[in-house]
Amino acid sequence: MDYDVIIIGSGFGGSVAALRLAQQGRRVAVLEQGRRITPDDMRAADESLRRLLWLPRLGMHGFFVQHIFRHVGIVGGVGVGGGSLVYAAVLLEPGRAFFEDPAWHNLAVDWAAELRPHYATARQMLGSAPNPHHGLMDDYLRQTASDLGAGHTFDTVPLGIYFSDRPGEETPDPYFAGRGPARSGCTGCGGCLTGCTYGAKNSLDKNYLYLAEQLGATILPQRQATLIRPLPGGGYEVSLRNPLERRQRLQPLRAQQVVVAAGVLGTLQLLFHCRNVARTLPAISPRLGQQVRTNSEAVVSILHEADAPRVDEGGPTITSHFYPNGHTHITQNRFPAGYNFMRYYMGPLVDESRPGRRALKTLGRLLAQPRRSTRAWRGAAWHQRTSVLTVMQQLDSQIAFRYGRGLYTGFARGLLTHPAGGQRTPAYIPEANAAARAFAAASGGQPLNTLPESVANLSVTAHILGGCPMGRSAGEGVIDTGHQVFGYPGLYVVDGSAVSANVGVNPSLTITALAERACQQM
Repeated sequence: MDYDVIIIGSGFGGSVAALRLAQQGRRVAVLEQGRRITPDDMRAADESLRRLLWLPRLGMHGFFVQHIFRHVGIVGGVGVGGGSLVYAAVLLEPGRAFFEDPAWHNLAVDWAAELRPHYATARQMLGSAPNPHHGLMDDYLRQTASDLGAGHTFDTVPLGIYFSDRPGEETPDPYFAGRGPARSGCTGCGGCLTGCTYGAKNSLDKNYLYLAEQLGATILPQRQATLIRPLPGGGYEVSLRNPLERRQRLQPLRAQQVVVAAGVLGTLQLLFHCRNVARTLPAISPRLGQQVRTNSEAVVSILHEADAPRVDEGGPTITSHFYPNGHTHITQNRFPAGYNFMRYYMGPLVDESRPGRRALKTLGRLLAQPRRSTRAWRGAAWHQRTSVLTVMQQLDSQIAFRYGRGLYTGFARGLLTHPAGGQRTPAYIPEANAAARAFAAASGGQPLNTLPESVANLSVTAHILGGCPMGRSAGEGVIDTGHQVFGYPGLYVVDGSAVSANVGVNPSLTITALAERACQQM
């Protein structure tokens, strides 16, 4: 065996596994298809879309990725640290409904009690702290909450960011008794989504992965796992390729255990290929890919007048939130300069629950009022004049993934979406449009929908979850409550695809807590 454990992916699941298994004295390797991302890479990404996007086949080697499927659009991060490189650092614990969701409540586990200590560990490791910034955008969101009858729920958000009284000034490690890297206090630049160039955001390369490397874990960037094959005497062999140098030949690696933590899409792609095509893991449950959730999410925005006070006056990307009802959660977002391309996603705000009629109404509005409907596409400093609201709901809605060929895969083998049982992941949430109108009334701006949602009926999300649900057997789920794949001892799934219920808030803290529990059981 080359290692005791091979971990595929370096996001919120894989990074936890890297540290905790290294602490157990195991020889650990972490495979990451992306690069190590430096502050210089992040600064370049803010100025160049080509340096931001991850599209290796087109020569783009950045760290922000967008996937478009028939029913959903998904954004995420690629690189050492995974999605933490581009997440907004929000660390919220879900409400009671998550722990009691029927999707996993029948597994003889008291999830609230079981995860409580792991949430505490995750908060400590990720450096959760109350957001100290409050600006004009937060005032508008407070007024929005009040106008919607939910002013009592408005609050600042807990963030995985290092706040100090000396912004931008480097200080010795403030978290791990000097064992971690030096850090700089948050400057309030609002650039969290294209990477923190100051080193204030507690991305995984500054905690779990950093400490794992100190203990001898090996991180291998530009290594994409393409196949998992069980070995006759036990253990697994993992085949690799370099996505940035396709001609490079890489030797496979062997380990007694494998932890798949490649994010929902990466994990599903790999396991589907191993089950359906290569047939190296033919006994994987038929439940693979059948229950995928988007946190029931919608995105709306408000474009402010050119002569209005700037709403990007300072602060992290997300600083405040509120709950308009018992199952809906809303946060505001400041977008960085590197997200200017998203102006072309914005179009008129349209209320309509029927997708076809909504698309026609939106197109009609674009034709009838072309200048007003496309104002976001024109003018300078769009990101300085825009507030974005992310709306998530604690409602069970699903899509399913299968593996095959189709228009959305370029007719190569890949992941395809199709409707699942029950309610489909939403592209229209009435509460989102109501919040956009209230925010616009408070700020004097123009409320907008995103065109992929309103025209193409795509549910757009950065919080894709599920696909490898827990169960009592392979007939019910892909993994057991210890995250081990049914039928394959020593093969585990520890990432967002193992989250078996809808979180309803930003899920990074929950993925981390579940990973902490899984590694304790391993």
